[in-house]
Formats: sequence, structure tokens, C-alpha cells
Amino acid sequence: MEEKQKIRSFHDLIVWQRAVDFTVKIYTVTKNFPREEMYGLTSQIRRASVSIPSNIAEGQARNTKPAFANHLDIALGSAAELETQLTIALKIGYLQQSEYENLTTNLVEITRMLYGLLNKVRPKP
Repeated sequence: MEEKQKIRSFHDLIVWQRAVDFTVKIYTVTKNFPREEMYGLTSQIRRASVSIPSNIAEGQARNTKPAFANHLDIALGSAAELETQLTIALKIGYLQQSEYENLTTNLVEITRMLYGLLNKVRPKP
């Protein structure tokens, strides 16, 4: 029988690791956005992407299932916000189709992982 690995820290969560890596990609891609968007769409996209791993970390560190579930919900909201912002960036020509597809594929994977974790953490009725 395979023993489950104990999660000691948010660093152990694969979804957190992927979300951090994804945020690095977001920063790299948005470096190419127009300078006038630095305090507009660029900032919003970056903040939404940073919010995902940050809320995973904060929720896990709070050490209660309800708090963790609440922060996972917030991370999911940030993921939806980010997907919307990436769609806008594509439609106004700041992202190439291939960049958009790569980023949204990664984001969908992270979102699925968040839902999976939330289903394990959220108290059952």
C-alpha cells in the first residue's frame, strides 16, 4: 500500500509550485506589453497571477480547513479574473494566439488542480 506524503508546508503543494512557475511566465510575457499599460492591464494581469499562489500559501498556512477552502476559493476567483484579462490582451493584440493558448492551457490545469484540492479540503455536508 502506498503511503500518502504528508504536506508540511505550502511549498509541498504541486498546485502552488505550478502557480508560482506560471506567475513567472506571466511576468515574462507581460514585459512585451506596451509601456502605457504598465499601470493598467499589465498590472492587473500580474496581480491576478500573483494572487493565485499567494492565496494557496496563505490558506494552507492558516492551518484550518475552512480557512484553506476560503483562500482556495479566492485563488479560483483570481484564476477566472486572469483568464478574462488574458482574453482581453489577446483581443487587443498584446498576446499572440500561441502565447494565449499556452498560458490558458497552463491556467486551466492550475484551475483543475485547485478544484481538486478544494474538494479534498472543503468540509462535507
